[in-house]
Amino acid sequence: MKLRHLEMTLQRLTGYSNPCAALEQYQTPATLAARLLYHAHMKGDIEGKSVGDLGCGTGVLAIGAALLGAEKVTGIDIDPKAIESAEANAMMLGAEVGFRLADVRDAELSGHIDFFDTVVMNPPFGAQTAHADRPFIDRALSIAPVTYSIFNAGSVQFIETYIAGRADIDERIRGVFPLRRTFSFHTRDIQEIEVEILRLIRK
Repeated sequence: MKLRHLEMTLQRLTGYSNPCAALEQYQTPATLAARLLYHAHMKGDIEGKSVGDLGCGTGVLAIGAALLGAEKVTGIDIDPKAIESAEANAMMLGAEVGFRLADVRDAELSGHIDFFDTVVMNPPFGAQTAHADRPFIDRALSIAPVTYSIFNAGSVQFIETYIAGRADIDERIRGVFPLRRTFSFHTRDIQEIEVEILRLIRK
């Protein structure tokens, strides 16, 4: 599947019906999701691999990984309604993805889920709760040797410091997250947020 085809396919997915601001539930844009996934695919981290999507939301990254030939894909999210939407989206596209209702902050989680070859994720940026992305980083590094994650542009220094001794940033890809008006505190119909896709390699 070519990049443009993947992007067009992911654009068909349904987003959140009632997003939660506290959980920073914003649908990952198809263009950004496709770019992350296709890059991971070209690096050999998707096809034939086991892939986990932490904070999967409505499933765009998990489903995209399945469409690119991942052997096994699991999406994990704390919101049961998001899981329901993700399951419906996967069924619509005929993508084989297993979804699990769980909190990545649960200290016992690693003992109850599979380990993966690759993690893909779009964690909270921390706009509502400071450092909300940290539990996602910690969990990703504990369950997979390779992680692709979306972060706010300018986060590299913080991420490097936070993962020091545990992982290295192998690559960084700049992108744009078109944030649509979702909650009452948004003042623009669309605000473009500069982001970076980081590839983390566990030591």
